[in-house]
Amino acid sequence: MVSPAELGGPLGERATVVELSSTFCQPCRMARVVLQRAVGTAEGVRLVELDVAGPLGERLGRRLGVLSTPTVLVLDADGVVRHRAAGVPRLAQVRAALGSVGSTAGAGDPAGPVA
Repeated sequence: MVSPAELGGPLGERATVVELSSTFCQPCRMARVVLQRAVGTAEGVRLVELDVAGPLGERLGRRLGVLSTPTVLVLDADGVVRHRAAGVPRLAQVRAALGSVGSTAGAGDPAGPVA
């Protein structure tokens, strides 16, 4: 579970998408565009971008065993990691992951892909 304090702000009403990235990571920039687009069309979803070199990103990345950037997490309203993926996700994958949050699909599969 990920707390609002670990994100530096509140969780989304329905879901939170977390991008763990790094400053000079080109794939991170591409992932950010995809995530912004997905979150922009989803109600009750918050996007949080954390730099793994910053204090919040470093702590969370270490705690969750993040080994590469970008790593994308989809959290439910309680902060439970429902989906996790490394690399640049496709828009359809993010939308599918967001669609499954709050339903039984994907529940209990914290290491599952963002699909």
